[in-house]
Amino acid sequence: MRIGELASLVGVSTRAVRHYHHLGLLPEPARRANGYREYGLPDAVALARLRRLAELGLGLDEVRDILADDSGRELAEVLAELDADLARQEEEIRSRRGRLAALRRQAEEHGGLPAEGPVSDELAAVFGEMARTSAARPGPEPAMAAKEREVLALLESTGQAGRRRMADLLGKMTAEPGAMERMYEVYGLLDALAEAAPDDPRVGWAAQALADCVPDAVAAELAVPGREGAAPEGGFLAAVHAQFAPAQAAAVREAVRLVTERAG
Repeated sequence: MRIGELASLVGVSTRAVRHYHHLGLLPEPARRANGYREYGLPDAVALARLRRLAELGLGLDEVRDILADDSGRELAEVLAELDADLARQEEEIRSRRGRLAALRRQAEEHGGLPAEGPVSDELAAVFGEMARTSAARPGPEPAMAAKEREVLALLESTGQAGRRRMADLLGKMTAEPGAMERMYEVYGLLDALAEAAPDDPRVGWAAQALADCVPDAVAAELAVPGREGAAPEGGFLAAVHAQFAPAQAAAVREAVRLVTERAG
């Protein structure tokens, strides 16, 4: 048989046959006087077995070990390992599909996914409320609101315990009627400080308005020393403040001071 006949018989491409020759998985057959390879029945049997092993999902190195029988690993052992690996992949796929289903449900419930997504159901609900509040207000959404969503999405990715705590705090902050509307008023005050100096009197007004948006229960939670999820001023908080204009950062720092003072 010529290489094309062999490939057609076993159901592979001639390129695959040549690749197996190159890797040493399939021995080179004898050649005719004209230089063409001449394949026989043993070559077809060997190629068919090689194909069956590859179709199981074995890597070519594993196929080589089995064919060479010099690795001390029997086919049953290799197949058991392959089955265990497929089981892990199956579980991972099931988990990913569950997450995708949750995201699709978010899109249906909240009229689309936030640009900062994917996020948890709890945070998606907050972002959905923000979108509805913004749509009910005149003019474009305050830039500070978008920055808030970015920070919240980042905080949520810091770990399961931190995620649960943040969801709890957000629930308390948005539970009161009109809480989100008041927060958007604060976003507008902070946006107005984009070009202001840190000693602008509006800094104090914005800081007090922001602090007033934090319920006493949340203030008490945030003030607990050593609580997981807290970040030192020189670390995460410094990076957050760096994205604000000087007057905005001053207002946020003053609001934190006011909330801490109230909780203490």
